[in-house]
Amino acid sequence: MATEGTKFQINYKLHDGTLINLYAASASELEAGLADLSMNAANIRATGSELAGKANYTPAPTVESVAQSFNASPVAEAPQVVEGQAPTCKHGNMAYRNGTSARGPWRAWMCAAPKGAVDKCDPIFLR
Repeated sequence: MATEGTKFQINYKLHDGTLINLYAASASELEAGLADLSMNAANIRATGSELAGKANYTPAPTVESVAQSFNASPVAEAPQVVEGQAPTCKHGNMAYRNGTSARGPWRAWMCAAPKGAVDKCDPIFLR
């Protein structure tokens, strides 16, 4: 169910009438949700077929084939933070920022992409 933080919503209706809804608050969350759905597509189809009394199981697709079908590349792991060095992301060196929010003080490494960029990397918050 969509919440107040939902920015993306994708609905799939399968040939048997099954409705699958995907909700996400960020582009990276949407990407992860789509990857999860893709990796479980065969299981969803097999379960639907089994419940309908059919036995046409299709093996699960590989990550590579799913990425290729969406013309996408797998999401990279978060950059590693090494003490005394600024981490880098696909946009270059990340910038150290700090401040205070309603929850209190925070410190983080921020992506070098311009504000509002669709592919801006998530910040790395420091404890």
